[in-house]
Amino acid sequence: MQWETVIGLEIHTQLATRSKIFSGSSTAFGNPPNTQASLIDLGMPGVLPVLNKEAVRMAVRFGKAIGAEVAERSVFARKNYFYPDLPKGYQISQYELPVVGIGQVEIVMEDGATKRVGVTRAHLEEDAGKSLHEDFHGMTGIDLNRAGTPLLEIVSEPDMRSAKEAVAYAKKIHQIVTYIGICDGNMQEGSFRMDANVSVRPKGQAEFGTRAELKNINSFRFLEKAINFEVERQIELIEDGGKVVQETRLYDSVKDETRSMRSKEEANDYRYFPDPDLLPLEIDAAFIAAVVADMPELPDARRARFESDYGLSAYDADVLTASRAQADYFEAAAASGGDAKLAANWVMGELAAALNKDGIDIVDSPVPAAALGQLVARIRDNTISGKIAKDVFAAMWAGEGDADAVIEAKGLKQITDTGAIEALVDEVLAANAAQVENYRSADPDKQPKMLGFFVGQIMKKSQGKANPQQVNELLRKKLS
Repeated sequence: MQWETVIGLEIHTQLATRSKIFSGSSTAFGNPPNTQASLIDLGMPGVLPVLNKEAVRMAVRFGKAIGAEVAERSVFARKNYFYPDLPKGYQISQYELPVVGIGQVEIVMEDGATKRVGVTRAHLEEDAGKSLHEDFHGMTGIDLNRAGTPLLEIVSEPDMRSAKEAVAYAKKIHQIVTYIGICDGNMQEGSFRMDANVSVRPKGQAEFGTRAELKNINSFRFLEKAINFEVERQIELIEDGGKVVQETRLYDSVKDETRSMRSKEEANDYRYFPDPDLLPLEIDAAFIAAVVADMPELPDARRARFESDYGLSAYDADVLTASRAQADYFEAAAASGGDAKLAANWVMGELAAALNKDGIDIVDSPVPAAALGQLVARIRDNTISGKIAKDVFAAMWAGEGDADAVIEAKGLKQITDTGAIEALVDEVLAANAAQVENYRSADPDKQPKMLGFFVGQIMKKSQGKANPQQVNELLRKKLS
């Protein structure tokens, strides 16, 4: 039997506000447990939540970024369940009337194919606390620092048909929320977490199969592996005569498997009802207009501009706009260096390799964008060759100064004086008379390869400083 996979994602995006969604407590990461949990976060009797306006602004910004409907009126509800890290016994969320309605994003697959994935809704809610198991010798500790942190839960339509499509969609959402500045996207710290609803059905069948929800996946690689494992598990189960049950499952990255956590709850299990402590959220046209006016350039628009304004290939533009920080760095380097294509090559080549080797993010690069642009300018004006530029870059990376300082200190300025280069050419040709004769008597199609010998000798004598283009031109002239 041929099977079709059906996938929908729920992405929990931690909003980059300084304080929590209903209290003034800090959202900073990494502080000692329970040092930033107020009476509101602890669910103490008599306290009242106050909505953080910045969280609303960020939710609206996301809605407009994906062309979604932004509700003029939305309602906060209580989602009731018991868990040790949920001190109130309920989570404040949105259910029937979310702040962001139907939208869509376009994903691009590895083969260049595009697909539109629907976004059902995005709603505001508070995060729960965190259970700590490792340091308590058979007991569990509760850290409520995270309780009340604002989340935007982004729910997709079940439009994805493979793990790779799901990863492409998750990456697209990650790109959008970091571009528009509503989330730092740090998956290690839990700022961007994914739940995958996975089911299978015979190809051609209209009805969906029974789904399993894979919870709290915090890497794109694990998302792909978890979905692929779950698809195989469900197919094997059905083909062996069993039935898939609706449940919540956990992905174990060490064993590369999913395992059952609990039966999947339905909405009525949570007994949703409007929160009596919070008025309906009303958003007027002026508020939305102000959010739109402050919206940064979105990744798709920026990619198109890089192709049209800088003449970059679709591939180069896609790589350079993968993150807002990288796109900003490239534009600054291109402006400083005066050659967009050369700047692009250096950002995607030497710079990317150095960042990757040292495990550094581009925002922390020891070579600032303007400094890389200066290096590009020195290649462009023939002060140094592309080969010598790599040595200059290495020195800049090591903190030895900017391009001009390194070139001056190391005496790396390129030899462009025609007379000096001609003297080097004559010297090499005189010292290699046999090779000269071999070159002149060789078939024309073999001569370009043989020319490399002479170029190498000249570059060696000049310590790599001779202008390669001039060397090649003079060599060809004298050898002919």
